[in-house]
Amino acid sequence: MELMNFRKPQTTRIVIADDHPIFRDGLRRLLEAEPDLKVLGEAADGAEAVKLARQLKPDILLLDLAMPKHPGLEALRDLSVPSNASPVRVILLTAAAEKSQIVEALQLGARGVVLKDSATQLLLTAIHTVMAGEYWVGRESVSNLVQYLRGLMQSSNDEARQRKFGLTPRELEIVSAVVAGYSNKEIAEYFKISEDTVKHHLSNIFDKLGVSTRLELALFAVNQALPLKSIA
Repeated sequence: MELMNFRKPQTTRIVIADDHPIFRDGLRRLLEAEPDLKVLGEAADGAEAVKLARQLKPDILLLDLAMPKHPGLEALRDLSVPSNASPVRVILLTAAAEKSQIVEALQLGARGVVLKDSATQLLLTAIHTVMAGEYWVGRESVSNLVQYLRGLMQSSNDEARQRKFGLTPRELEIVSAVVAGYSNKEIAEYFKISEDTVKHHLSNIFDKLGVSTRLELALFAVNQALPLKSIA
């Protein structure tokens, strides 16, 4: 009688990095219930995650995006430095991620992004997809990363242009003038309004954006890619 040749599935070795011990413990239990997954270690912050990834050389690093001291993207940046690059495949775990963060993560070498509220089966599918050489973002596998990134970057830029934080067209013009370095008096003359009206607009703008100085306003406008107008 011929014996069947059963091959034991190859074990995927994993490190978990998250600053919440209860989440780490729960995730470890879920993963180790799978016969082909093994958790090698846990890290509570990004710096520890980088250290463990280099020491233990796991196949997969499940990396929380929002950790104190050393966030996920910083850890990912450390792991992607060519002089000391690690072969570990990184899957970012996040409660919520903006498209710009996903773009940056993938550009830094992440192989997947999984939302923390996803079903367990989705995370397991993401791990197997990444181990098979593809990418996983949100709820889908990605085979053509370049094309996917191009689409993500386009939609991210479109969203930034549409994001006005409740500012009126006139308030956006005032912000544009502040960024251009105009004083209240110059803004009043430019738009043919009184200085008191300019101050009133600025007060409303500060309240809406949660800033308290002109410098903070200018930095916010640039960082959030507000749709500024050219002030000659």
